[in-house]
Amino acid sequence: MFKTIKALVLREVHYKEADRILTLLSAGEGKLTAKARGALRKSSRTGAATQQLTYAEMTLFYNRGKWTVNEATVLEGFDGLRANLEAFALGSYFAECLEALSVEDEPEEELMQLGLNSLYALSRALYDPQLIKAAFELRLMCLAGYAPELSGCASCGEEPQEPVFSPMEGRVYCQACPRDGGTLALGAEALAAMRYIASAPAKKLFSFSLSDPALHTLSAVTESYLLRQTERRYGTLDYYKQLMNTQLEFRT
Repeated sequence: MFKTIKALVLREVHYKEADRILTLLSAGEGKLTAKARGALRKSSRTGAATQQLTYAEMTLFYNRGKWTVNEATVLEGFDGLRANLEAFALGSYFAECLEALSVEDEPEEELMQLGLNSLYALSRALYDPQLIKAAFELRLMCLAGYAPELSGCASCGEEPQEPVFSPMEGRVYCQACPRDGGTLALGAEALAAMRYIASAPAKKLFSFSLSDPALHTLSAVTESYLLRQTERRYGTLDYYKQLMNTQLEFRT
């Protein structure tokens, strides 16, 4: 059986001498695994389209419970990511998150759109990478069924005063209101940004601005929330942070 799909390559693993094992995300098919035979050879006609963080049209062949890439053409290569190590590392983190929260054999149109829009914005340097990261993390959580409650203080019900956020509960509180567990300082500006991210149209997801301190706070909160709710670590995130810390030390 043959099937033609448009898919984002979330992960590639080298197999034997010249093959790749791919984890793909497709709007209509969800997450699936496919082998790209001979993709590592210089003469391969599928090599470019089966690289990680490539959006491609692929014709797959299904046999004995496994998919094989028969043909593949690049639709978007996100070349800006390959020219910037930090951007590629952050894009790889996005891919790892999408792999962790997508479902096999179920349509994932909204997750696919989020992934493509985020990688495009990152590749073209359209916004601050920290802003793209925070918007991606929070919107991903909303789409995956982990939308936080941001309408009011979870204790008093009023508009939060000096708001703080609970990554464990996914709720916002007034600084002075009682709550269980640890919270992170949020502030009114970052709270407004979270509300925007949770409800904005997909094409305008990154169309907001924050002061540098508020953006730093937002990024810390969305990252903490994703890590707490998914209950796992992301090796690509650790690598991205190492790169950023190295760059910071070099600049200072």
